Amino acid sequence: MLQVRVQLIDPSADVLPYDHALAAALARRGLDVELLTSRFVHGPAPAADGYAVSESFYGLATRLGARRARLRRVLKGAGHVPGMLRVARRPAGLTHWQWIWLEALSTRLLPRRRPQVLTLHNVIRRERSARRLVDAMDATIVHTRHGADLLGAGPRVHVIPHGAFEHLTRQSGEHPLPPELARVEGPVVLCFGLVRPYKGVDVLLEAFRRVEEAELWVVGRPLGMSIKPTAGVRLVPRYIGEAELPAFFRRADLLVLPHRSVDVSGVLFAGLAFGLPMILSDVGGFREIVDDYGAGRLVPPGDASALAAAIGELLAEPAERERLARRARAAAAGPLSWDAVAARTQAVYEEVLGR
Repeated sequence: MLQVRVQLIDPSADVLPYDHALAAALARRGLDVELLTSRFVHGPAPAADGYAVSESFYGLATRLGARRARLRRVLKGAGHVPGMLRVARRPAGLTHWQWIWLEALSTRLLPRRRPQVLTLHNVIRRERSARRLVDAMDATIVHTRHGADLLGAGPRVHVIPHGAFEHLTRQSGEHPLPPELARVEGPVVLCFGLVRPYKGVDVLLEAFRRVEEAELWVVGRPLGMSIKPTAGVRLVPRYIGEAELPAFFRRADLLVLPHRSVDVSGVLFAGLAFGLPMILSDVGGFREIVDDYGAGRLVPPGDASALAAAIGELLAEPAERERLARRARAAAAGPLSWDAVAARTQAVYEEVLGR
């Protein structure tokens, strides 16, 4: 049994739901876990469950809240080195990085006298710098075989899937849908998460022109692009916190992730937890979810015609939607549960410490 103190570190709270889910699962296995991060500026953070949390980074910057993003980034840059030095002074037997910002500088400030593990949550977005980070670590975790192949997988690269966000399905303070959405009676297709060009929302909008008797809800804050509502399309262009999220996923008949490129997506793992039938672009780790668990239907990326056809077929076939939903729930409860993820993560820790 691993007895050392494990630090999970996510300086900018970039993958905060993942951090808290993994920390809780590791704590359930008896590990002494501390999460070092910064205050989440977009809403309340998940409550700690069996582990410690220290908001050790960017105190001055996060006091600005979600406003004045440019000034907040400047203040984060000024506070980064002091935060890294505080990490080095805190007692721990193993440090597990969930995100590293200002990589060239940060790799020089890593605590050298303890084992270092890194999870690369999106290899595609960081492919150029990933090799430098891998070389600085005792072990690196990626979520897909696709990501491992991009890195040129070696003995220090481990594939551990992302866990399904099952905690979202059992919150005590769920918010209801906004009234204008609660009044919708027909089928609902959901596209959820930050709206960015690589996510192919424009392809989905084009496809939806050919879908009848259903609504498309595009829910998330736009970044780097703008979209306009059209017939049959509703926009909720803002950040959606964890207390609001379940109502959207419970109401949806179908979840669509039309990405042009991706390694992994947290939205997919919310969809699995809620047992939603899903249509996924045939890119990156999405194919592995379908190949390994049968939890979704694949369409070629960027193909609006194929996407429209898949949406129409699934909306017309409730039995097929239920079959996909069963596969999603089985994956979320089994190999993609956080207890399974934590067991495999602990095995990596023990391998590193055993060297």
